[in-house]
This record gives sequence, structure tokens and C-alpha cells, in this order.
Amino acid sequence: MHSIPAMPERTEDAIRRRLDRLRERLGAEPEEGWLFARIAAEVAERRLALGLSQSDLARLVGTTQSAIARLERGGRPPRIDTLLRIANALDCELVVRLRPRTASGAGSR
Repeated sequence: MHSIPAMPERTEDAIRRRLDRLRERLGAEPEEGWLFARIAAEVAERRLALGLSQSDLARLVGTTQSAIARLERGGRPPRIDTLLRIANALDCELVVRLRPRTASGAGSR
């Protein structure tokens, strides 16, 4: 798909360690934090699988490398339009669902 030079192994190792830490947090975070950590991990994993740097992904998405880094750290919840652009750049389908929290569904809370 893209002919981009491979990342230095050191950088890739650091990213993989960060992903491992994010995975550890998944079980301990409140639901909202879990969702954002999961999205961050999935973006980073897919980016690495495609051999893209954060700068490469940022160019494809139309944002900055620092914005991609923040997202991958789980530092800021991404906007839905940003997620759509990221999904397109990573050749992924973005799936968003709403499910009722209770059996009755409407009006709960």
C-alpha cells in the first residue's frame, strides 16, 4: 500500500510498550476512559501494522503528528470526524453503536 521506510526498532519497541500499558489500563478505567484507551490502542496497532509513522498518518488525516501522538497516548478523546478521517487513512471501517443500558431501553437514568 505505502512504501515508507521502516521505523527504527527502538521507536517501535517504545510504541509497543506504550500499547501494553494502555492494555493494562483497559480493565481499570471507568467505561469512558476504557473506550478512549481502546481506540488509542487500535489506532496505534493499525498504524504500526501498515508501517506508518505518526507523521505519515497525520499527513493522510490532515492533522499534526502531535495530535496523533496525543490520541495514541489516550490523552484526549478524539472527535468523531477525526476518527472517521483516521479510519479512512488506516483503511478501516469505523463502527459506532448505541445500546440501551437496561432492558427497557428508553428513558433510563
